[in-house]
Amino acid sequence: MIREDPHLLGARVIALERENRLLKEAVSQGGHIRSQSNRVLDSTLERLELQNIRFEAALDNMTQGLCMLDATHRIAVLNRRFATMFGIADRNALTNAPPRELLDATLKAGTLTDPTGEELFMFPQAVEVSTIASFTRELADGRMVTVNRQPVAGGGWVVTYEDVTERHRAEAQLDHMALHDSLTDLPNRALFRMHLERELALIGRGDRFALLFLDLDRFKTVNDTLGHQIGDALLRAVAGRLKECVREGDVIARLGGDEFAIIQSSVEQPISATALARRLVDIIGEPFDLDEHQVVVGLSIGIVLAPADGLTANDILKNADLALYRAKAEGRGTYRFFAPIMNAQMQERRHLELDLRHAVANRQLELFYQPLINMASGRVCSFEALLRWHHPSRGLVQPGDFIPLAEEVGLIIPIGEWVLDEACHEAVKWPREIRLAVNVSVAQFRSPHLVEATAQALRSSGLAPDRLDIEITESVLMQDTEVTLATLGRLRDLGARISMDDFGTGYSSLSYLRSFPFHKIKIDQCFVHDLSTSGGSIAIIRAIVRLGHALGMSVTAEGVETEQQLAQLRAEGCTEGQGYLFSRACSADRVPDMIASLNDTAARPFSSSETELFV
Repeated sequence: MIREDPHLLGARVIALERENRLLKEAVSQGGHIRSQSNRVLDSTLERLELQNIRFEAALDNMTQGLCMLDATHRIAVLNRRFATMFGIADRNALTNAPPRELLDATLKAGTLTDPTGEELFMFPQAVEVSTIASFTRELADGRMVTVNRQPVAGGGWVVTYEDVTERHRAEAQLDHMALHDSLTDLPNRALFRMHLERELALIGRGDRFALLFLDLDRFKTVNDTLGHQIGDALLRAVAGRLKECVREGDVIARLGGDEFAIIQSSVEQPISATALARRLVDIIGEPFDLDEHQVVVGLSIGIVLAPADGLTANDILKNADLALYRAKAEGRGTYRFFAPIMNAQMQERRHLELDLRHAVANRQLELFYQPLINMASGRVCSFEALLRWHHPSRGLVQPGDFIPLAEEVGLIIPIGEWVLDEACHEAVKWPREIRLAVNVSVAQFRSPHLVEATAQALRSSGLAPDRLDIEITESVLMQDTEVTLATLGRLRDLGARISMDDFGTGYSSLSYLRSFPFHKIKIDQCFVHDLSTSGGSIAIIRAIVRLGHALGMSVTAEGVETEQQLAQLRAEGCTEGQGYLFSRACSADRVPDMIASLNDTAARPFSSSETELFV
């Protein structure tokens, strides 16, 4: 089949038709000129026959359909492709017929609907005489046809028809892919932004809408532990449930990763947004069955209302992000509406981050040390290194205010490495029997350099490895059990001791004790605090102590504040104690005096007056 440019093809057909006409005129005239040679006439007839054959061959091997109207606006030529394309059974029957008959034939075949007929078949009343045009129309069966028309000198038209259905579908697919997420087929960030701009443009008419930012809780844990295939399946399943929760006209988009967004058009705000958020939290919180795995995640949602919370897309998106941040910070699995105070708080957080970066770069952080006391002897057996930040204008910034920030912005890795190095260099000055305890966070365990940083701190300081206790919480183990246990094993191979902090507050502590031989478990201070008021706390402490001893682990009680608590913990067999009863944390230069003072009083009962020096 021959496929040519429609305009060149039209010109070619017009030229062939003109040559045929001239030849026919020559033959007609030759028949009346008796003196003309028969040989010349025969030659002209042969040329005419050959030209007709070539003309028919060209027409019937075109990939485009062709229709030619003469100067009287009747059908002069219909090629084979045209007949096939429009379902014409006998194209020769339409020769010299008006276009109306062609339209009737295509309507009868079911190829066209009436409104498209005049434009497709060039009725004289539908177009100007000299109009050259190209356009695409959809046929009744869904096919797309591109039409190119050209006027013929002396009157009439040549019109070509090309089936561009596959090309149109491919282009539509490319357009769809450019604006939709390949995994969930939801609108992507670009299309979501277009919808948002459209909704904002309607605000002038009095319309209102809500924007909900959604973020899955614990998605990274699923992805890391079960693999990306299950993670992708989870995202598709989440998208399916989201679709079930929204109304027709609402827009759901996947912005990337485990982040989604919903634009909810409604005049009943914030009532509608509240109802939707509650429904979303509940339905996403239900278990997912994915490839023989049952997966449970949560959902945090930040909500903004327009126009109250912003009149531009940038303001709306920024405020939705702030509301989402607040929802995640307040425990996850919930929703929060934007409030102007969030912006002020975020600005304050940004300033705090800049100050923290400056403090890290200029070594403005400091380590304090809190003693751990051997319950049997009453002597200092260890110190826990605690980070402090004395801000030049804010004063003492509590660790709870800047440690989570450091983890979030990636500063905890350099801070943690500095803590290890600084604490080891300080501990090497202490008596040989006193150990050092250093907390290692979840974020530090994600660093591939943790083991080497620990080894380097031990080498450069000269501290004996068995004097270093690495303290972790159960949240560290929950990240990726196999990788984490392997890292703990490498730390133990260095000679360091491994302790589980805040024992008893997690759901899987016992399974971790079975998986890894910890040197020490530390009873969370909440149980110690409730000793005098809760019979359950003493039962829990008793069980933990017996478990620890049975597994060959020492047991430390945190948060010891009264002599009554101390007496009960000693009676239950706790190995060590830590808390304000013994001393608050102090700076490194005061550690020698603290050791001397606490060891001097080891034989006597503790009293609050004897610890005031170190408060």
